[in-house]
Amino acid sequence: MKTLTAFLLLLTTTGCTTRKTIDTHIDIDAPPCAVYETVAAFERYPEWNPYHIRVAGSGVVGEPLEVRVARPDGVAVDVPHVTLLEAKPCHALVWGGGVPGIFRGEHRFDLRERDGGGTHMSHTEVFSGLLIGFADLPVPVLTEGYERMNQALRAEVEQ
Repeated sequence: MKTLTAFLLLLTTTGCTTRKTIDTHIDIDAPPCAVYETVAAFERYPEWNPYHIRVAGSGVVGEPLEVRVARPDGVAVDVPHVTLLEAKPCHALVWGGGVPGIFRGEHRFDLRERDGGGTHMSHTEVFSGLLIGFADLPVPVLTEGYERMNQALRAEVEQ
């Protein structure tokens, strides 16, 4: 127990990052339900999504997803142990996984209707836990990937 306590103290006192956030937003000239239908249609991601090049699963909350991303820096990553956490048609889609407190990611698409029509989408991810500082999670690169995906989503939904 003393070893674990010393390790945790070392992590927290050496400035180890325990949280990283990707926070992007986009306005789309389509109703939230149309945007939701596109982000929830995982099988179509390879047709339009430059970042999430594969998302596969049943689409049932609590069931696993297979996620593969193509980062703008050329790194492709298979994201392990992902589960669909929330699917609220026309409002939110959330997936994530990991071990709380150690290493966890939660990826969100939150949709709200804009005054005058259209959708404001918040596309975010929060990585948290003691081991986040040791992971290959370059926030500027990931943010660029999310922004590219947002632009592609807008083009797909507005066409």
